[in-house]
Amino acid sequence: MICAGRVAVVTGAGRGIGREHALEFARQGAAVVVNDLGEAAAEVVAEIAGAGGRAVAHTEDISTWPGAESLVDLAVSTFGRLDVVVNNAGIVRDRMLVSTSESEWDDVVRVHLKSHFLTTRHASAYWRTRAKSGEPVDARVINTSSGAGLFGSVGQANYSAAKAGILGLTLVAAAELARYGVTVNAIAPSARTRMTEDLFPDLSGPEDIAPLVVWLGSPESAHVTGRIFEVEAGRLTVVDVHTQGATTDNGTRWDPAAVGKAVDALLSSAPPPVPVYGT
Repeated sequence: MICAGRVAVVTGAGRGIGREHALEFARQGAAVVVNDLGEAAAEVVAEIAGAGGRAVAHTEDISTWPGAESLVDLAVSTFGRLDVVVNNAGIVRDRMLVSTSESEWDDVVRVHLKSHFLTTRHASAYWRTRAKSGEPVDARVINTSSGAGLFGSVGQANYSAAKAGILGLTLVAAAELARYGVTVNAIAPSARTRMTEDLFPDLSGPEDIAPLVVWLGSPESAHVTGRIFEVEAGRLTVVDVHTQGATTDNGTRWDPAAVGKAVDALLSSAPPPVPVYGT
């Protein structure tokens, strides 16, 4: 019961990884706002209630300003507070870059990156108000990136770009929100879901992702922020994607003709990049 008394919202929680997050938060004592479109959210709420937990469904589109704002408002009006935001909602519109339409790009970036921003924006405003009024804040944001966001994935330029953007958002939010008692971390999960089962049928189930996310949402994780974790089955990996490598300083402006030799020297001492998925 590491989240006893806490209130968590989970986006895209009607199925797959998000559903398992919601169920595990409830098992660990949290009240849960289950966000998803359609009837899926109500089904998860019923499952939580049937097990003796507390939950409420939210079915608005959190990639819109009022939809995301209403998510935070529902948590506070129903349960009296908000402690955890798990940004999980997502879609795929896979296509090679040269064949990707404008709408396929916009839809994926909107559902992934924009919704992460909007829910975090409204939740952080709520926490900032509490902190400035002198109330104690011990809040969490857990974002969902992907291996595609870390290393790229052939046929998923839109998805990879959105997931990479989530990593940048995570780092900035962690730095800006620390003063208000909020930690912000990201996961890059690998699990068998509707989006992955055809391509990767041997992946473990989505229930294996939830333990890390629930721990990151608990009071125990207060010392961890601005970090990225890969998680698959029982394996956890800290990802240091923003570590600077070898450097050289010419002491003055470079002659363009000399740059190539300097770059080759730097690359010769650098580890090779992780291959893009699908290459």
